[in-house]
Amino acid sequence: MTTTLLPPQPASPPSRHRRTRRFSLNRDTALLAALLTVTAVLYLWDLTASGYANTFYAAAAQAGSKDWTAWFFGSLDSENFITVDKPPASLWVMGLSARIFGFSSASILVPQALMGVGAVAVVYAAVKRVATPTAGLLAGAVLAATPAAALMFKFDNPDALLVLLMSIGGYFVVRSLQTRIGRRAAMWLALAGVALGFAFLTKMLQGLLVLPAFGLTYLVAGHVRLRARVLHLLGAFAALIAGAGWWVLTVALWPASARPYIGGSTDNTVMDLVLGYNGLGRIFGGSSGSGGGGGFMSDAPAGSSFGGSTGLDRLFGNEMGIQISWLIPAALVALVFGLIARGRAPRTDLLRASLILWGGWFVVTGLIFSYMSGTIHPYYTVALAPAIAGLIGTGGYALWSKRESIFGREGLASMMLAAGIWSWVLLQRNADWLPALKWILLAGTVIAAVLILAAGRYRKLAAVAVIVGSLAGLGGSVSYAVATSATAHGGSVPTAGPEGAVSDSGMGGGGQAPMEGEMPTGDMPTGDMPTGDAAGAEVGVEVGVDMAGGMAGGMGGGMNAESSDEVNALLESADTKWSAAVNSSMTAATYELATDTAVIAIGGWSGDPTPTLDQFISYVSDDQVKYYIAGGMGAPTTGDDSENVSTQIAEWVAANFTATTVDGVTIYDMSGYTG
Repeated sequence: MTTTLLPPQPASPPSRHRRTRRFSLNRDTALLAALLTVTAVLYLWDLTASGYANTFYAAAAQAGSKDWTAWFFGSLDSENFITVDKPPASLWVMGLSARIFGFSSASILVPQALMGVGAVAVVYAAVKRVATPTAGLLAGAVLAATPAAALMFKFDNPDALLVLLMSIGGYFVVRSLQTRIGRRAAMWLALAGVALGFAFLTKMLQGLLVLPAFGLTYLVAGHVRLRARVLHLLGAFAALIAGAGWWVLTVALWPASARPYIGGSTDNTVMDLVLGYNGLGRIFGGSSGSGGGGGFMSDAPAGSSFGGSTGLDRLFGNEMGIQISWLIPAALVALVFGLIARGRAPRTDLLRASLILWGGWFVVTGLIFSYMSGTIHPYYTVALAPAIAGLIGTGGYALWSKRESIFGREGLASMMLAAGIWSWVLLQRNADWLPALKWILLAGTVIAAVLILAAGRYRKLAAVAVIVGSLAGLGGSVSYAVATSATAHGGSVPTAGPEGAVSDSGMGGGGQAPMEGEMPTGDMPTGDMPTGDAAGAEVGVEVGVDMAGGMAGGMGGGMNAESSDEVNALLESADTKWSAAVNSSMTAATYELATDTAVIAIGGWSGDPTPTLDQFISYVSDDQVKYYIAGGMGAPTTGDDSENVSTQIAEWVAANFTATTVDGVTIYDMSGYTG
């Protein structure tokens, strides 16, 4: 038997279809890489110009980088006197980064920026799965270019992680809708529940505002039978409870004497924080003080804490408009026209389901933001950015797929005009800034709308119109996002946009002054405020209340608690558990960042009933705290001022120790107290 060796045959050339598909994949990958690169540059550029940004969270990240107990609970100080007034998930990320790379402005802010890049990628992926890569790129660009996003992804507030986790949850819901296999759908839905559980551990009930939209979308459009869909949703809810509940249960079971006080609560429990100050109190308002949740503007009109008066126009007003509203009109047009365009599609139509997902997210969250009577700040609206981006991407694709019909072209033209006209309005509010831009963008959207209406079956003309309309429609938002990114931000209530973008009737340049956490507007202690030079950029500068002008980009600058070299040296020389005790968390945070020591924050941020006078005397008697620094931003009083812990402790210290003045600051040395 012989074997004939045949010469190797040349490989057949790839088919035209395969070559086209490979080119498309390479092009889409390159465009996604370009989008993420531009986003990274936008969020990372000159990132450390803001110093530690919000000193409150920066100090907590510093504490977490030094002590694992502080890291787990989200303590403000490394000796675990009190936590911040939020759950600790965002601090876990910053604390780990600081532990690995060393504590610095970069080590706490770079993770925030990378979360922004991740959120853009996740929204892109979610929209791409139901539409096209081009639609995904548009959605990702909308999110990246939202001014509130450019603000929060360069800041150390919890909102960066919150947006990322909610976006991941939305992506998992989309995946659950794509499979006909019940167990896989249940798995993806359970993962969405876990993501929302950790969103709860980031900012409590705000992380759950998307829950109705997620549940409704799967209930309407899931492939399995109705009974199975209900069971899958119950399983996802159980996963959410597990994702959030493990930490809540751990805190509840941990002996209170061996952990820090839960900041913001009235009874040292997480559930009080959930139902009061950080939960229902935010929505319905409440009395001043811990647990109320209505902020410290309880005597002011409902909803007056920075967000403007309540109503459907709140998201478009001076306070919130430039943060988030640039593309809201276009997104609403996309939602309505998109749902009509998919009206006769099957129940499980993925594109319509996506519109329900993003639309439900926007409607529920937007209505709550519009009507909540408790404390709300303009930057909270960053939670709407993924929903707006998703609506623009999916709704725009739904109409593009109908571009040969007059209805589809009218929908696209309406989106363009809505974006252009509203951008003109927002830019006109700050008319001295790039005055020609609003006219250029308006003209671009009008021209694009005319072209798309005239395109008919001319595909290339329609494509040109959509490109021009998208660029012009995004232009205003992009300009403010770039201006936001180029501006250093500090304090506790940062605002987006260029200087002067927010009127004095709102905030940013001036106006009202309660702060995240929320800064009291009630009685303030009369002691000396700490003073010092402007080196606070490295210790987190803006921690005060600015009644007059503030700094571009946020509150702060009026009554700053800044450390000085002489005061810092005293605290650094202390060999006690806590180097000092001061009024309020913000003052404590400033000293902690400047001296790398633990400081007791009397009253926490929101008037917490801790420490009691007896507890404080015990700390002093046991030689656990050396100095008491008078003044600072004390907690608000409720009722009789004598009941306020800050007042009680200040009076006791003044009666038992001798005051000295160090660089303009009144300090009491409490060492050697015997009672």
